[in-house]
Amino acid sequence: MTTPIRTVMSPARYVQGKDAITRLGEFVAPIGSRPLIVSDDVVWGLVGDAVASSFESASLPVERVGFGRFATPAAIDDLVEKIEAASADVVVAVGGGSAIDAAKASGHLAGIRWVSVPTVASTDAPTSALAVVYSEEGEFIEYRFFPRNPDLVLIDTQLVANAPVRFLVAGIGDALATWLEARASGRSNSTTMAGGLATHAGLALAELSWTIIHENAFSAIAAAEDGVVTPALEALVEANTLLSGLGFESGGLAAAHAIHNGLTAAPQTHGLTHGQKVNIGSLTQLVLEGAPRAEIEDFVEFTTRVGLPNTLTEIGLTVDDVDALTAVAEAATVETETIHAMPFPVTAADVVAALTSIERLSRTIRAAKGLPEPELYVAEH
Repeated sequence: MTTPIRTVMSPARYVQGKDAITRLGEFVAPIGSRPLIVSDDVVWGLVGDAVASSFESASLPVERVGFGRFATPAAIDDLVEKIEAASADVVVAVGGGSAIDAAKASGHLAGIRWVSVPTVASTDAPTSALAVVYSEEGEFIEYRFFPRNPDLVLIDTQLVANAPVRFLVAGIGDALATWLEARASGRSNSTTMAGGLATHAGLALAELSWTIIHENAFSAIAAAEDGVVTPALEALVEANTLLSGLGFESGGLAAAHAIHNGLTAAPQTHGLTHGQKVNIGSLTQLVLEGAPRAEIEDFVEFTTRVGLPNTLTEIGLTVDDVDALTAVAEAATVETETIHAMPFPVTAADVVAALTSIERLSRTIRAAKGLPEPELYVAEH
């Protein structure tokens, strides 16, 4: 029997700050001399001039290809062909989590290096050595794992401040799950996404992300609403991106992300951000754990105040959608899912019961604390 190991994975370099994108070329040049930029037309319209200028200053060619909505198998294979046609030696993804995941997967297949340049702080995907692959309709297909993390992760906090605030809020939803899942995975001594048991460092980073979010979220959201960069915004971006990224990969995933993956099987949720669905998974995980009432109340209050969903109503489902909830639960509990890192067995029936319970649970807590009643807002996304 192989002796268990403990391990941590991380990107080779992380860069964060106001106007950091104007220095992208400086940090890419030591990694490769023939970069291929992956960025959709909307993002490129916002950052193209700054990226091109920084590349030209670093004597790098500027060659860009577009990207669609999801990191699908076809999109990844298409990028491999474009990498090979361009004879690129580094692929630079500028944009959201799906573009970044597609670039990581295609860079791995093409045998070149890869760089993550998130333009929003909406997920912790940029730092990791894995990609989440979806169908054309947005349903989760698989995780793809790579032998190394990005060579560079660069995030411009002014771009984050300029972006719609809902992306920053989504990042909070994704990152809050990190500590909840890492502590559950640690209790069960489960293997993490890094390929070994969690280290003290991985667990500490996951918990630090949770702490920084609670200390800075409201001030950071206010700054983003004004389009300005403050220390609180810098702290939240680091928690959402770096700390959560290192924490989930080297601390462990459990029920929250498995339930997110299950929710992608429900077409009603396809308009939601990743972090919104993950937040439903986090609350459902707390119910599955039989977490103390005070902890659940705090979670519902905090996530309501920052603008995250914690009821079925807010994600387009109801307690009467038995078939849909069953489909979600079955997808969340397939043999390969991370829900089996929980420190006790979890069945599809358990997940259906927990999902059903969060509607009344959250409504009761919100009413007692004078918080707004849930509203259906899936159509906005």
